[in-house]
Amino acid sequence: MIRKIQNKVTQKEAIQWNGSNSVEVEEFLEQGSKHYEIGDNNDFIIHTLEGNMIANVNDWIIKGLNAEFYPCKPDIFEKSYEFVD
Repeated sequence: MIRKIQNKVTQKEAIQWNGSNSVEVEEFLEQGSKHYEIGDNNDFIIHTLEGNMIANVNDWIIKGLNAEFYPCKPDIFEKSYEFVD
């Protein structure tokens, strides 16, 4: 049987990599484990359970529910998340 589902309401933390805030992004990523590196193209390579994922300039980096990190393209981020105060 096919059923419709939706995500539970959760709050997460995220930072946008804008190409010039590498110190801030690194501080954010170091809240969890240091499973990342800076690539040759000024991008962040994040080591996840699913493999290496690349956060390019303008991508958002999201801290998940289990303190894992993953990148998200700006258009998907805009469709999936809203800012809370």
